[in-house]
Amino acid sequence: MIRKMLLAGSILAAMGAMPAQAAGTSACLITKTDTNPFFVKMKEGATAKAAELGVTLKAYAGKIDGDHESQVAAIETCIADGAKGILITASDTKAIVDSVKQARDAGILVIALDTPLEPIDSADMTFATDNFKAGTLIGSWAKATLGDKTKDAKIAMLDLSISQPSVDVLRDQGFLTGFGIDVADPNKWGDETDPRIVGNEVTSGNEEGGRKAMENLLTKDPMINVVYTINEPSAAGAYEALKAVGREKDVLIVSVDGGCPGVKNVAEGVIGATSQQYPLLMAALGIEAIKTFADTGAKPKPTDGKAFFDTGVALVTDKPAAGVESIDTKEGLDKCWG
Repeated sequence: MIRKMLLAGSILAAMGAMPAQAAGTSACLITKTDTNPFFVKMKEGATAKAAELGVTLKAYAGKIDGDHESQVAAIETCIADGAKGILITASDTKAIVDSVKQARDAGILVIALDTPLEPIDSADMTFATDNFKAGTLIGSWAKATLGDKTKDAKIAMLDLSISQPSVDVLRDQGFLTGFGIDVADPNKWGDETDPRIVGNEVTSGNEEGGRKAMENLLTKDPMINVVYTINEPSAAGAYEALKAVGREKDVLIVSVDGGCPGVKNVAEGVIGATSQQYPLLMAALGIEAIKTFADTGAKPKPTDGKAFFDTGVALVTDKPAAGVESIDTKEGLDKCWG
């Protein structure tokens, strides 16, 4: 009965609902939040492509980053509604696996966007930035920029969450690898023994979290001179904490995302370099894959040599470093989001 009502266009999504575009194929987009510009742009890409292909789209999001329970409830709703496919950016990449299995067992194509599940083959496919490469790019840039001073670096690691979702681990470990620091267990962050690492703090991926994390690490070592951040909102918060103690001019901050506010912060010198990813493309490709699956039964395939479909990444900086490929902020602003 629910499916019949959906196909008649009489049900709207519980959150971010869009009117049914056509009978036949329905899809769900489940993001971590509906306020982060990254996920706003992702929804924009999914919405536009769904309208183009005649797919009925229902969008859901957690109340805050880390709201696993809302994502579980959204998957249950999508199963009950008879969706042909689900696109999800998981808040907890391990805990969500059981719910994803239920969806796949019901014949639904499940595609992870941006954040791989653990294990990665828990989803039918992942459309994402190569987050390890994104981290490696900013780590390599920081190393090249510091030159001989690398050996005396004092590094603050501003991560995402204590649950350590895969995107969190991949960016952190990529940065350290690019910087030339040996990682211990590559599947988790915080167990490294290199004395240059002052410590790890979590930020919840927002500005306030970044500010508090930076303040905490400055109490451990007020002479921190390199700051890795999981994303640009946390980088902005870290900058404010450094500015409050007069250190904003002599600390190198690097990040990942490539949103318009972040790229502007690179142009203004708040962030030294950021790795830009492309959420609109991820979501648009995901909707295309769901439509193909609904029409033919064919599932998407990964990029050659990888376990996922790579949607690309580029280092954005106005201070290019030898041996590290990059684009400037003018080009970054042409490609940014948010």
